Amino acid sequence: MRHFLSALLMTGVLAGSIACSGSVRVYDEPHRDYHHWDGHEQAAFKVWVGENHMEYRDYNRLEKHQQDEYWAWRHNHPDAR
Repeated sequence: MRHFLSALLMTGVLAGSIACSGSVRVYDEPHRDYHHWDGHEQAAFKVWVGENHMEYRDYNRLEKHQQDEYWAWRHNHPDAR
């Protein structure tokens, strides 16, 4: 239940923050750090989706384990675009 509520909150935060500022901070729980989700991060995310042969879905609609996999990949590809 806690993960569901966290995901629901994240969805609201992402939607509201992107609409207001164009960038949002996303917490990477396994690495215990924050990332700014902006155009650069969106481009890196699309690279990850392609490399994993996935059908595109918004980050906030991924399952938690997929989000964690993305951040693990991202830490190993800091300049991905």
